[in-house]
Amino acid sequence: MNSRKVKIEVQHFEGCPNSKEMITRVKTAAGEFNEQIEYKEILVATQEEAERVKFRGSPTVLINGTDLENMLEPAEANLACRYYLKGLPAVDKIKEFISEQLK
Repeated sequence: MNSRKVKIEVQHFEGCPNSKEMITRVKTAAGEFNEQIEYKEILVATQEEAERVKFRGSPTVLINGTDLENMLEPAEANLACRYYLKGLPAVDKIKEFISEQLK
């Protein structure tokens, strides 16, 4: 059995309409990997926190530090909603990304 751990971090702020759905999708995907996951939610409440975590917008999913959609860290972080061109990533896409990290 693989003993590697995958660190998942969901960054979001209060009032973002997509945060709750993204958190649900990530938890659903991560649930299949049980103890191989270290899950953390980061509530970004101030501009200073946004700058500290290099916030890409709410919600952002980092898996082992890599953005789920490979978005680079912004030069200037802002407390803003994040736009996903193809909509929020599906549970299957999140599972696929987690599986890749376990290889």
